[in-house]
Amino acid sequence: MFDLTLNKAAVYIRLMRLNRPIGTLLLLWPTLWALWIASEGVPNPKLLIIFLLGVLLTRSAGCVINDFADRHIDGHVKRTATRPLATGAATAREAVVLFILLMLLAFGLVLFTNTLTLMMSFIGVALAFCYPFMKRYTHYPQIVLGAAFGWAIPMAFTAVTDSLPWIAWLLYLTKLIWTVAYDTQYAMVDRDDDLRIGVKSTAVRFGQADRLIIGCMQLTVLALLLYIGSMLQFSGWYYTGVAIAAGCFIYQQWLTLHRSRNDCFKAFLNNHLAELAVLVGIVLHYAA
Repeated sequence: MFDLTLNKAAVYIRLMRLNRPIGTLLLLWPTLWALWIASEGVPNPKLLIIFLLGVLLTRSAGCVINDFADRHIDGHVKRTATRPLATGAATAREAVVLFILLMLLAFGLVLFTNTLTLMMSFIGVALAFCYPFMKRYTHYPQIVLGAAFGWAIPMAFTAVTDSLPWIAWLLYLTKLIWTVAYDTQYAMVDRDDDLRIGVKSTAVRFGQADRLIIGCMQLTVLALLLYIGSMLQFSGWYYTGVAIAAGCFIYQQWLTLHRSRNDCFKAFLNNHLAELAVLVGIVLHYAA
């Protein structure tokens, strides 16, 4: 059922995408935004460790259940044809067991927080589980992914303050819209394959309007970040981070000009630097 040999361990590492940390970083940086803001620049070390490990575990679990859901699709897509379930290096049963183990470990971490955060975690599990199956039913699975990727933000606020202030939801909305934007760039990489096999995505739905719609979402993200900065009376350090993020968005628009697979993927990857710039701005504001 679950093989723990060295060869299989390497397969499980690939299945969890531990060899490709970009997804973890895209989830981690906004989580740290929330922790720093909720704790006014002095996050509790215990909570910091809990959320660092929680991000790693939940992102890994999300990758596993995603590959389980797509195990009959990935072999027909150029980018995903070598994934463990597509090649048979791992079985569907192994993926399910690994997903359950990872989620149990993540749940164990939440037990060290408070009741409200514990209750919120069940919504996070549901979102993580549902996302991979959405592409069969809607052209907007990226919205569900955004909801899942951002859920650590309100959880960080409940863990620190045992409440859900308005700023938590503003940050959550920012992350949700940003995720839809960058995951549409990601979906642009696979659009030709998705059209051929009938997989739904925002990239398929938006068609040639993709860059325009992504640009509108990026402008909305910037507007929300500026509003958040105004609400919290952030200093110039924060706005410098937002300005760097804006520069990244311009660079991404340039990269995707001709919609080549490689350049769309580079644009997607660039988003973690933009999120990191915002985090650095937040940290420097509180440290100054």
